[in-house]
Amino acid sequence: MVGRKKKKTGLTIRYILTTLLMLIMTFPFVYLVLHSFASWDQVDRKIIPSSFTLRSWTWLFGDSATSANAPWIGAFINTIIVATIATVLMMAFALMVAYALAKINFKGKKLINNFILFQMFFPAIILLIPQFLMVTKMGYLDTYAGMIVPTAISLWAIFMYTNFFKAIPDTLIEAAKLDGATDFQILYKVVLPMSKSISTVIFLFLYTDRWTNLLWDMIVTKSDSTVTLNVLISQMFGPYGTYPGPMYAASVLLTLPLIILFLIFSKKFQDGMQFTLK
Repeated sequence: MVGRKKKKTGLTIRYILTTLLMLIMTFPFVYLVLHSFASWDQVDRKIIPSSFTLRSWTWLFGDSATSANAPWIGAFINTIIVATIATVLMMAFALMVAYALAKINFKGKKLINNFILFQMFFPAIILLIPQFLMVTKMGYLDTYAGMIVPTAISLWAIFMYTNFFKAIPDTLIEAAKLDGATDFQILYKVVLPMSKSISTVIFLFLYTDRWTNLLWDMIVTKSDSTVTLNVLISQMFGPYGTYPGPMYAASVLLTLPLIILFLIFSKKFQDGMQFTLK
């Protein structure tokens, strides 16, 4: 009887601690949403506003002389374009390179594997200046290509796919080759369908990372026609610093697509995470 009471007490304490931890973790986003709808005289003055309005959102979508000069919707569209194309390229390159490293024997394979591992631990910020100079020489400054091309390859994605492909039986690959399938056909018709869960994990991580990329976009973009939403939000201490309500609304707009994506792919994400944690 005493043992049951102790077990029940311990379980209750764990539930309470878990609930408190979740409240602490979700509070910043809840605060963000509440103050995006708060009256402007209450933004950042009350933890929980007592009156709400759509003024920040209407301001954001151009319902004022001031916001008309800020390309918020254009920046949001730019973010979608850049993040989507960059992620698709990263996934495509990672699939092809990882399949070659995992299932094709060729000279220099070990060297390439070691190079990928080395680059994964190499501080990326050191490459910013060379990348910027290359983008400038190529005429990609202040263009979509300038934001996409330097981020089109993910060594982490290659590493993840390589480890997963190694677990696929070689007999399956050999059987497909006996049927006359090429390596590309095997990759996209045999291997890829078997990799849906891990592909979901890689896609969500890559998309989130590219969606929230700030430093490179700040360096490359120079005009309103190419600026991304996260760069525009970073100017909250600049020309738009006197409008905290719309800044919160823009931050919600930036966060919402990631939440929607996670909810859509949550089941496959969980399945993929089970593999990565093994």
